[in-house]
Amino acid sequence: MHGNLALRWVAWLSIALVAMLLPRFALAAEGSAQQQAERQIVQPLNNAPLWRDVRKGENPYQTTQVRGIETNVLVQTEGQIWREIRNGPVTVYGGYLLVLAALAILGYYLWKGPIKVHGQLTGRKIRRLSPWDRTIHWTVGISWLIMALSGLVMLFGKYFALPVLGYTLFSWLAILSKNLHNFVGPVFLIAAALMFITYLARNMPAAHDIRWLLKGGGMLTGEHVPSGFFNAGEKVVFWLGLFLFTIVVGASGLVQLFPNFDQGRVVMQYSNVIHAVTAVVYIAMMLGHIYLGTVGVEGAYDAMRYDGMVDEAWAKEHHEYWYNEVKGQSTAAGGAASPARAAAMKEGWKL
Repeated sequence: MHGNLALRWVAWLSIALVAMLLPRFALAAEGSAQQQAERQIVQPLNNAPLWRDVRKGENPYQTTQVRGIETNVLVQTEGQIWREIRNGPVTVYGGYLLVLAALAILGYYLWKGPIKVHGQLTGRKIRRLSPWDRTIHWTVGISWLIMALSGLVMLFGKYFALPVLGYTLFSWLAILSKNLHNFVGPVFLIAAALMFITYLARNMPAAHDIRWLLKGGGMLTGEHVPSGFFNAGEKVVFWLGLFLFTIVVGASGLVQLFPNFDQGRVVMQYSNVIHAVTAVVYIAMMLGHIYLGTVGVEGAYDAMRYDGMVDEAWAKEHHEYWYNEVKGQSTAAGGAASPARAAAMKEGWKL
């Protein structure tokens, strides 16, 4: 009896409390709705106050006991900033850079054509590259090319490939590019480290490199500018590309590839921008290197493609200091007129 009476009093008090508070909630809701309606008229689609509260990072609804660097982050504001940078300056100016680099190379080829050896080839061969030199160079070159092409698809593909292939084929291409990029990346880094060790001694700066750089290797004037085993331009590619750029793209790529070190999305977004910018500059520079190593310099590709041998006239034309060093070593070993030296030159010096 007394229990039922108590329950009735609690029920009546609850009803009375709701009756007093309901008008206030209604007015507040009406005011909030009215403010939102007015905002949609004055500033369409602007829900800044709502998202400002969400982005404070205070989440009263704990859905997990697992704690991490982004446990309570409902909306990651930096993600939108990253999108604007990636789809804005990085793709726009990066695209301009690559197009200008390609046009500059095409213009030079139409103007000058392949750089040829002045005079007749001698028919005497010099070993310029060992089998290991060619193996490690091709490993780095092929893996770098896969990384470059797959990266270009992921960065620019929706602009040049999507309109041509359509959504289905482009999705397959993008997925393939992503997986190639992820799995070939470590292979490229290991091969690049081995290549750096292999070529380090031959890429140390020398005094004559300054003269080569000041004269641009004679590429514009046709002037003969002597160099060592590698000219100054190749040394720039070695130190700036193989060393510096590879470290930057490698480190920033690994940050994105292994997100299990609790680095958070902000760090990964910064790494993505650094990775993309460095990679675009890297590709632009390597376009020139690839051109000169294939169709740009007559005979350069043959040495890398076949047996590593170059004609004596080619060696003197493009790497005179190295040629003189090799010739001096051979003369000291067998003499200029000795039958042994003549046979070695016919077969190809084994250095």
